[in-house]
Amino acid sequence: MNQSLESRLSGSFFSRFWQELFRNTGQYPIAIILIEFLTEKWEYLAKPDLYVLIPSTLLQAYWIARKQERSAWQRFFGNLIAPAAYSLGEIAIEGLAFFDKPHHTVYWIFALLIAVLQALQSGMPSLFSNTVLVMENIVRSQILFVGYAIFESYTNPTQTITLTGFFNDPSHILIGLATLILGLSAGVADVNARSYLSILQDTAGQLKVYSEWLLGRDLLGRAINDPNAMTLSRQTRTVMFMDIRGFTAWSEKRSPEEVAALLNEYYLTVENTLEAFQVIKYKFTADEAMAVFIEANEAQKAAREIRAQVANQLQRYNLGAGIGIHTGTVVEGLLGAQKIRFYDVLGDTVNTASRIEKDAKAGELWISESTRAQMVNPPIGAEKEITAKGKALPVKVYSIQ
Repeated sequence: MNQSLESRLSGSFFSRFWQELFRNTGQYPIAIILIEFLTEKWEYLAKPDLYVLIPSTLLQAYWIARKQERSAWQRFFGNLIAPAAYSLGEIAIEGLAFFDKPHHTVYWIFALLIAVLQALQSGMPSLFSNTVLVMENIVRSQILFVGYAIFESYTNPTQTITLTGFFNDPSHILIGLATLILGLSAGVADVNARSYLSILQDTAGQLKVYSEWLLGRDLLGRAINDPNAMTLSRQTRTVMFMDIRGFTAWSEKRSPEEVAALLNEYYLTVENTLEAFQVIKYKFTADEAMAVFIEANEAQKAAREIRAQVANQLQRYNLGAGIGIHTGTVVEGLLGAQKIRFYDVLGDTVNTASRIEKDAKAGELWISESTRAQMVNPPIGAEKEITAKGKALPVKVYSIQ
């Protein structure tokens, strides 16, 4: 199954759902199921309790997992969905006698404690948040101990009449201390894991940005899902070139900082415009922009929009840009040696698109015959033949209005 890079970094809904179910929402319901099954045996499966508890638990896990980030209040009330749904369903069946069983009341106590502790971690300084996270793990560890104590009260009531009587049994002290220490150690491990995960996600986010600079978002996503997508292969592509007319003469009279400022503004305009279109790859070389598309129609739509946006920007400097588009076979994929590689497209199609662009004056957009043949009702204007370097025959081109 293909996953976007964002879902790989942040986790898919299903991964968040299962983590939420077994790490948080489902922990006390599992204790309830064990207590009631061990006390009621196989009769428990014939009662509605189990079939109210499981959907309530799944509902809470689903709601919390839907969004990766939730506010403190959303996290607080989200942790009360399962106990509320379970209690309402059971009260509808057996009335307030539902709360006669201690483990039902304790469910609410644990749910409220965990809800408060998780809400306190939202947006707080790391030291405070980490301390609360350790406390949360300690509380979770006590689900085992409290569940055991409740089970003892059902099966061995004489030993659990008083708290002192319960702890007169050394095994009970052992279990209590063991769960407490395990909770503390789990909390410390959880803090370290969360810190390490945060570093990994920050690093992965930075690498994602750098990789998109080199490959573009579309190529990067395809490469992540299918590493073979980057191997050299023959493809039919539509290639667009654009170049600023008069840029060299203009830049000779300007400082390097002014030239860099204009180019960055120009690059940003092209990039922001291409974001709305299905472009495979685009790159900049000085004042030249190149973009590769799968479809000719998409290429001409993008080119017309870029022409309009760039014209508005460059006219302040008394400059303009010409655009050329050609469709044909290219070889695309990773090129380079073992340590340095880059993604590019090669072939006569690329060279022809560049030659067409060189013949376009400021504000003009010309396409080749092969591009026109793949378009639906193209807004064609004039047509002409140009002499392209390296071509034995003239190239017929059409202007796009």
